[in-house]
Amino acid sequence: MEGYFYLGKILKLFASKGALQIYLDVDDPEDYTELESVFVKMNEQLIPFFIDDLELRQKKTAVVTFADVDNVDQASMLTGCELYLPLNQLPELTGNRFYYHEVKGFELIDQNYGLVGILDDVLEYPHQDVFRCIHKSGKEILIPVSDEIITGLNRDSKQIFIQAPEGLIELYLE
Repeated sequence: MEGYFYLGKILKLFASKGALQIYLDVDDPEDYTELESVFVKMNEQLIPFFIDDLELRQKKTAVVTFADVDNVDQASMLTGCELYLPLNQLPELTGNRFYYHEVKGFELIDQNYGLVGILDDVLEYPHQDVFRCIHKSGKEILIPVSDEIITGLNRDSKQIFIQAPEGLIELYLE
């Protein structure tokens, strides 16, 4: 879904008039309370749905009512579907906080080693996300994404500053 980001998922029906319970897979659900519309992924297509009402609940859940979805049959067809928004609707991050898609192509610079390489991707694993960096030798280097390792971020110069665990970078270059 290039140009869009994953917002969450429609969990189940809520009440009897077509309302739906959704899960918002975001850090701050409050940032999304004034949405006018979302894109629902159906049959590998993103379909826009206008929002009549969105009410936050607990633990990143909300109840949403879509315009033109006014009965249980229509709403039940949407359960289990993923929700997306255009990238331009992401809240702006500052400091060392970043979205994974925005740092691809950044230089990864280690405090001791220097230029490690160019960030090719951020791989998301269940227990630890990692930067996948391509060294000038062409070798792949994986660095954990962690507040303890990331020491700085410069969006203007497209650089991420890190302090990798001792010997980690060299391990990949042997």
